[in-house]
Amino acid sequence: MSTVINEDIQYELALNFIPKIGPLVFRNILAYTGSARAFFEMPVGKALKIPRVNKGLLELRKSKDVFLKNAEEIINNCQKKGITILSFSHPSFPSRLKLTDDCPMVLFTKGNLNLNTERTIGIVGTRNATEYGRNVTKKIVEDLAPYSPTILSGLAYGVDIEAHRSALMSKLPTVAVLGSSVDQIYPSVHKNTSIEMLESGGLISEYPPGTVMHPSNFPKRNRIIAGLSDALIVVEAAQKGGALITAEIAYSYNKEVFAVPGNLQATYSEGCNLLIKQMKASIYTGPKDLEEVLSWSKEGGVTNSNMAKKLDLNSFEGDDRKVLEILQEKKELEIDSLALLSEIPISTLASKLLNFEFEGLIKSLPGKKYKLLG
Repeated sequence: MSTVINEDIQYELALNFIPKIGPLVFRNILAYTGSARAFFEMPVGKALKIPRVNKGLLELRKSKDVFLKNAEEIINNCQKKGITILSFSHPSFPSRLKLTDDCPMVLFTKGNLNLNTERTIGIVGTRNATEYGRNVTKKIVEDLAPYSPTILSGLAYGVDIEAHRSALMSKLPTVAVLGSSVDQIYPSVHKNTSIEMLESGGLISEYPPGTVMHPSNFPKRNRIIAGLSDALIVVEAAQKGGALITAEIAYSYNKEVFAVPGNLQATYSEGCNLLIKQMKASIYTGPKDLEEVLSWSKEGGVTNSNMAKKLDLNSFEGDDRKVLEILQEKKELEIDSLALLSEIPISTLASKLLNFEFEGLIKSLPGKKYKLLG
């Protein structure tokens, strides 16, 4: 029996394999063409009009069949192993990540994940957590339980694994962002915890199954933790290490960063104290700190005093404004209906919708539907 291949995913995987295509070029291609397949089939002259696409890249494009074959093999392997592939245009691809410039274009996941939950908190820290650090991590998660966030971390020793286990104990969904592929748990002693996480949460990686682990993978995965988090809490950290890298990235993304202050003479409090000193993190004293900054209430949604501002359509003109006004009126709409109402060709409309999604104005839904945010 032959395996059915999703062509959208296959072509986006193939596009991701082309050397020299980073996140910015990838986004440009999708925005200008509407799909990865359209790019592979586009004449050279037309393709050269896409920003940052040059003749060298189009020369590499000639190996299309090789890239597609590699993509097919990965898709088949993932299907056998129960791994879900989220390409950039997939409705379930995390909208928070799309707002970052260095977002991975393809993700591999395992478990019962929702990467677009209303609330997410990243918790990171040293692998050499002290008893104080482990207890604080557990207390943070327990205190956050009434707010029902998804807890994000990296499945590493120390603070990370304590965050995941505490989330499981508090019956909160928890997601591990791996520096390995999702079929290769590292460290292996955390495999049982990773299996428990699959019921409510799970595993996520930018590396396809079978990828050989490399030390450089782990600092890179920190940008995903930062990008997925509404706020990041650093529990314990030395002056150098993965937790500090994650905090710096989250700060650069304009995320809310918190640090647990510690003993001035303790090695694994130096990083947290430094973040606070440099004003790159606020002091974390309890869940009220998050509630105030993120406008959370325990019942869900924003607090009455900090209601989300409605989108100001006066800042848009022409077809852009027309599309947003229609979505505002209809709440959510299929792309075919949106094209009919706006009288905009689907190819042009697809590009506009993708740009709106990059800007965090709309969200794509299953069935090629779109919903206005804000």
